[in-house]
Amino acid sequence: MRFEKILLIADIDGTLVTDDKQIPKRNKTAIREFTENGGIFTIATGRGVTLARPIAEELMIGAPAVVFNGGAVYDYAQNRFLWQSALPSVASDYARLVSEQLPHLGIEILRGEDVYVPQSNETEEYHLAGGVKNPIRCPISEIPENNWIKILFADEPQKIDAATEIINRSCSCGVELVRTSPLYYEMLPLGTSKGGGMRKMLDIAGLSECYVVAAGDYINDLEMLEYADFGIAVSNALDDIKAIADLTVSDNNSGAIWDIVEYLKKHPNRLAKSALL
Repeated sequence: MRFEKILLIADIDGTLVTDDKQIPKRNKTAIREFTENGGIFTIATGRGVTLARPIAEELMIGAPAVVFNGGAVYDYAQNRFLWQSALPSVASDYARLVSEQLPHLGIEILRGEDVYVPQSNETEEYHLAGGVKNPIRCPISEIPENNWIKILFADEPQKIDAATEIINRSCSCGVELVRTSPLYYEMLPLGTSKGGGMRKMLDIAGLSECYVVAAGDYINDLEMLEYADFGIAVSNALDDIKAIADLTVSDNNSGAIWDIVEYLKKHPNRLAKSALL
């Protein structure tokens, strides 16, 4: 079975990796088979460049990746940004305001490949443990104010619920606010989404003619799955994601990417737009 002109793009957390942030062996095997037979595999993630790097390197991803929830397109093979957006300058004022009002909230500011942590908690440390070895721990006042791509707010689910109300009330003008998991709330450049980032990546990489298969689990994956030719939800996905998906496969701990590749092999007629042989 050949997979020319088919692009498979997967969310990382809750989809590609297990709950303990490991790539299931079944997924590695499926991705290798898919790419060795002409398919193109990449990731679309809320993670920044640094936190997504261990996954990209382990899978030897050659196609550009969508990072920062669609805020940038990064080529790990060449170690460079192909495109990136930026938060407005008012974002630094928002960060200071949130820090003052919520001193126990984890705050992470991503700027290029740098990860700044002006304020931490147990949830933020768990997030950093996924692959950020040397975060820059400093006050917000010491972070250069230009080219911020994302601000991540982290806390336990009930506490982040309360924090989102304060952030929405005080910091919504000129930015995009999105819940990316029960633990995280993010501030992004206005209009940013994984769907938009994926469209930008396809255009930049010359892959617009590919048949796009996208997989995800959370609300920030919704537009990406809607835009794709074939949108797939994992079984641990939110009900809203399952409702718009064309197919639901196993959960993230069971090797969902394996299920997807096996489905593509068994249902070639589903890929009518592709050049599948």
